[in-house]
Amino acid sequence: MYPTKRLMAIATGAALLFVTLLATPAVAAPNGKDGGSGSGSGSGDSHSGDNGNFSFAVIGDVPYGDAEIQAFPSYIQDINAHKELSFVGHVGDIKNGSSLCTDQYFANIRHNFDTFTLPLVYTPGDNEWTDCHRTNNGAYNPLERLAAVRDVFFPKPGTTLGRPMRVDSQAQQGYPENVNFSKHGIAFTAVNIPGSDNSMLPWTDLGMTTPTAEQVAEVNQRTQADIRELTSTFQQATRNGDRAVVIMTQADMFDPTVANPAQADYAAYTSLVHTLIEQSNAFHGPVYLINGDSHVFNEDHPLAAGSSWLPFYGQSTAVKNLTRVTVDGSSNAQDWLKVSANSKGAAGVLSFERVAFSHPAS
Repeated sequence: MYPTKRLMAIATGAALLFVTLLATPAVAAPNGKDGGSGSGSGSGDSHSGDNGNFSFAVIGDVPYGDAEIQAFPSYIQDINAHKELSFVGHVGDIKNGSSLCTDQYFANIRHNFDTFTLPLVYTPGDNEWTDCHRTNNGAYNPLERLAAVRDVFFPKPGTTLGRPMRVDSQAQQGYPENVNFSKHGIAFTAVNIPGSDNSMLPWTDLGMTTPTAEQVAEVNQRTQADIRELTSTFQQATRNGDRAVVIMTQADMFDPTVANPAQADYAAYTSLVHTLIEQSNAFHGPVYLINGDSHVFNEDHPLAAGSSWLPFYGQSTAVKNLTRVTVDGSSNAQDWLKVSANSKGAAGVLSFERVAFSHPAS
């Protein structure tokens, strides 16, 4: 998030009471074609006939600023050169938080994305829609920018950018960016959870001091869809006997760089955190949450016993099997994250390696 989350932490407790997101989510039909979350089998991978090892790339919070915009094509070519990769994930923020959210910029990034020779799974970040109310972003209505993001980057729901790969999406519910698929016994989902308190921070540069009614409605509806997506992915992974679940999203809901987090900056994530706890504990294998937002590589266990994030979010149940990984971004976008799925029977399901770009901008 840019600038700091605390800069705009003026949402009132009364406004947050509207975020009634703890309702029991509906579960998608097993075939994933009801407009909800899908079957997790979008890639068509089989669970048999291989030893389960493969790798994929993850980037996020890039490109930020002119130098990275110029360097971004070379970053893509670096990743393309790794023929062993199965796909690429971009966990949001395709621009910095102090630049214009124009149609032309979106088109330029889409052109860059089209040069990936691998399937590209992209989930939106706050900088390309939530924060576009800022004057230096163009003083847009964020919901109009979200619609533009969907038009530009999700024109064929159920199909990735880059090399086409089938995924199951929530397009029929209006959330084409929420997708899931499986590969070699691992379930994946990408979920639209942006920074800026899940888009609940007021649109101050449009003259608002509290969240608007349309803003609150969007947050409520999208978060309920996110919960359905997460729940369905976990339940399908259990039915399939998958050995791990991987969740990709933008927001860092457990930012270790924030010493004294404020409820006004994070409260709209509470129901999502509750869902992560509930579903992770019900799943038999490891769960990996890969996010951007805070820009500094980090691997931790934010919901383990003793974590300060548990009482912060009002949760009493710890999670043993959830690992969170943050990718480098912004001025730290000097590398991409290579995630390797180890052979079945190995001690750990996933391992992580930061691979330097050949010509980093910073």
